[in-house]
Amino acid sequence: MDATQFDLFVAEALTTERETDTVLGPDELYGLYTSWCLIHKVQPDAPEALFAALKERGIDPENCELAMTGPAAADYILASAPSLI
Repeated sequence: MDATQFDLFVAEALTTERETDTVLGPDELYGLYTSWCLIHKVQPDAPEALFAALKERGIDPENCELAMTGPAAADYILASAPSLI
């Protein structure tokens, strides 16, 4: 994942404004990332590449204190719970 792509993902899909105490784990982060890639028509990198890029920016994939936001969050939530459609 190039730095520009990663920075766009973080800026567009993650926020510090959390409404619950739920933290994002690796599965949720990668799911959100793949939804973001789908929307932007970008081939997703492997989970390990995403987690390494997150760690480089001080985001712990095992205990992410950020929340999902934007169109990628909506896509991920709907894809994760198809009974909501």
